[in-house]
Amino acid sequence: MDSAAAHRPDGYVDLRSYGAIGDGRTVALIALDGSVDWLPIPTLASPPIFARLLDAENGGAIELAPTEPFTTARRYVTGTNVLETTFTTDSGVASVTDALVTGIAGRLPWVEIARRIDGLRGSVKFRWRVAPGTRLGTASPWLDDTTHGAVLRVDGVTLAVRGLGHEARRSDDRAIRGSFTTSEGGRQLLTVVGVADEPLHLPDAGNVDRGIDRTVDNWRAWSREFNYDGPWSDAVQRSALALKLLIFSSTGAIAAAATTSLPESLRGSKNWDYRFAWVRDLAYTVTALTRFGLREETQGSVSWLLRTIRAHGPDLHVFYTLDGAIAEGVVTHDVPGWRDIGPVVSGNPARGQLQLGVYGDLFDVMRRYVEAGNLLDAETGRLLASVADATCDAWRKRDHGMWELPEVNHYTSSKMGCWSALDSAVRLSELGQIPGSAARWRSERDAIRAWIDENCWSEERGAYVFYPGTTELDASVLLHAPSGFDRGERMSSTIDVLREELGAGPLLYRYSGAQAEEATFVSCAFWTASALACVGRAEEAIALMDELVGLGNDVGLYAEMMDADSLAFMGNFPQALSHLALVNTAITIEETTRL
Repeated sequence: MDSAAAHRPDGYVDLRSYGAIGDGRTVALIALDGSVDWLPIPTLASPPIFARLLDAENGGAIELAPTEPFTTARRYVTGTNVLETTFTTDSGVASVTDALVTGIAGRLPWVEIARRIDGLRGSVKFRWRVAPGTRLGTASPWLDDTTHGAVLRVDGVTLAVRGLGHEARRSDDRAIRGSFTTSEGGRQLLTVVGVADEPLHLPDAGNVDRGIDRTVDNWRAWSREFNYDGPWSDAVQRSALALKLLIFSSTGAIAAAATTSLPESLRGSKNWDYRFAWVRDLAYTVTALTRFGLREETQGSVSWLLRTIRAHGPDLHVFYTLDGAIAEGVVTHDVPGWRDIGPVVSGNPARGQLQLGVYGDLFDVMRRYVEAGNLLDAETGRLLASVADATCDAWRKRDHGMWELPEVNHYTSSKMGCWSALDSAVRLSELGQIPGSAARWRSERDAIRAWIDENCWSEERGAYVFYPGTTELDASVLLHAPSGFDRGERMSSTIDVLREELGAGPLLYRYSGAQAEEATFVSCAFWTASALACVGRAEEAIALMDELVGLGNDVGLYAEMMDADSLAFMGNFPQALSHLALVNTAITIEETTRL
């Protein structure tokens, strides 16, 4: 790929330019030109130390690139989240291997991003620069001379830079820089380590070099436990690895995305922080984890969810922090945003919304957990019984819907989610896993179906509508083909109407009117393929899936949205829901068509 793909006329690059690496605690985004443009320290939820992604001038970056024009090709080292980029210039070829290093017993107690440069042919001169940013306009970085050399400090975070085969030197009062020239068979290292409000371990270069190899081995050991040999296996495994990046290892929570404030529209305004754990995403994650035989992650995610609900119940929240707390309010930062499309925020306004679909999400987690051969404890059984009882009353309320809209309404997909919750509650009761009145749950489940059939189906449209009394459409009803609510003619007809009115080639907008507000929503396209398989239209499902698995970037990652014409990425990245939709659609097609 030509280096022009990462050209920065305005200081920014296309979102497709980014690869992602992580260590179970945080995630770094690396552009095609070798710049680390995003890295929160010490955790993914922290204000980012390197955030050129959102503030080209003052956001900060770890730059590493040849000094002459170059082309690039990159890939993930097989079975890992370690990124390898090959730079080719007129004078030579060199590869850069990027890892957020993991330790012998899991993640390190500090953040360590290691960049190993190997000369492959001829010679290539590289320049590098480590320049922390202002943490979204809240602090000023500075360089501090210590007995062990210069370190960089910003708002309680301390960073050290270490090299192998080259020397670092002060760039100015806020950065450290250096240069070196590769030779065939030669090796250099650039390492940045960071901690927050604690002493800093200064790494030995040899240990860092070995740490990169250990990180590769650790990822491959995880991948060997991954069990999926169905269709689109390469795309499924890459998506599983992307999801693993977003699992916060210390709690088991999964972040909805690695970033905040990447716009859903070039007009701005729809900029949200997705570094939180949505119950919805965890439900889809457990589906995938159990199918892949990943027992530890499944147990960790389920346990985190139950602990968190008990700590903040009895009401369910739409999302929680990665530590399992209730999210605070939204803070707007005085920085420009990607390509000057603001606002840039921390927090998400959906924190206080009522979304009835969360009941279905919770029960989907627990049903799949039990059907995978696991056992619920008595306290969890009582908790779920109380939530099922609450669902019997709550389903009649208006809510904000899955899309977290400002208007409350009787959204069809929310009612379907409540149906799913009670259907799973009945099933868990039949399996002897939860106490309570299964007869009541069964009766209310059937009442919800009757209400939806009477109020949410439009004979005129031949489709389930967004909410009663409207002719508008909502793609999230597609989720309720796999849930079992409808795998018949009505769902099949709804698929056709949705694709006709909201479709853009293989892609799909979220709901009526979204075309004027945002790009297509990647997950909706995969949900379409899944729903097609569920209603018996296997050939169409497979053909659509074949198209969709080719729409990721060069290393197989997906953002939240894509522009219908250019296929440019929009929204936060990498997006868990997009990768979950790919994975679960592949599983659904395999299970329904026996590929």
